[in-house]
Amino acid sequence: MLEHICFNDAGLVPAIAQDDTTGEVLMMAWMNRKAVEQTLATGFAHYYSRSRQSQWKKGESSGHVQQIKSIDLDCDGDTLLLRIQQTGVACHTMRTSCFYRRWQNNQWQIIAEPINEQ
Repeated sequence: MLEHICFNDAGLVPAIAQDDTTGEVLMMAWMNRKAVEQTLATGFAHYYSRSRQSQWKKGESSGHVQQIKSIDLDCDGDTLLLRIQQTGVACHTMRTSCFYRRWQNNQWQIIAEPINEQ
């Protein structure tokens, strides 16, 4: 499987996380070979942090894990689509999706407010 993925010059591939039930795009993160291997081995999304230069399991500290339902590879082999079952929220801003701003009327509009966890 890994031999078909075209990692970029930094050894990374973008991975889009999409809710398996609703089809909503929740986030985009980077994966390196090890993150893909960990994802395949555990059934939960693992990513690579470019800023921290390290692996991380989504939800490891928050509990907001992403269980993998399927993994698709695009036509060029350079982007992964992870169909996931999200526990909790996907975004670190406590929103369901990282895509909570929309360009409207020549400005960015907030289209989703944070979820208040109690």
